[in-house]
Amino acid sequence: MATNRTFTMIKPDGVESKNIGNILQMITDAGFSIKAMKLTKLSVEQAKVFYAVHKERPFYMELVDYMVSGPIVAAILEKDNAVADFRTLIGATDPAEAEKGTIRAKYAESKAKNAVHGSDSDENAMIEGEFHFSKEELVG
Repeated sequence: MATNRTFTMIKPDGVESKNIGNILQMITDAGFSIKAMKLTKLSVEQAKVFYAVHKERPFYMELVDYMVSGPIVAAILEKDNAVADFRTLIGATDPAEAEKGTIRAKYAESKAKNAVHGSDSDENAMIEGEFHFSKEELVG
């Protein structure tokens, strides 16, 4: 059964290019409510743990290095069918393949610097949200 919450991060390239407001506007315009949000910077250890699923892949350390290269905006979003709807809103990982009007089509630089992260399942949305936020930081 689909849940109504998902997790997102505006990645270092999205923050550095000053697109936080634009991306958040697209998110709220798409009907998502923000239930928790913070500007933060991941440590190397946090990035390694968060992306441990990719540990055996050749790009793992490059991803870790990129994710600690600057601040991120972490957020928990709420909407019916949140995970699937958010994945549609952000578009394909490669912005060249992302549908026109998606966040990545508008704001991503490349497949590696793709502006935003979006949870790929209800289970991961819960895990990722709990990684970044305590229960006290959630609104509603």
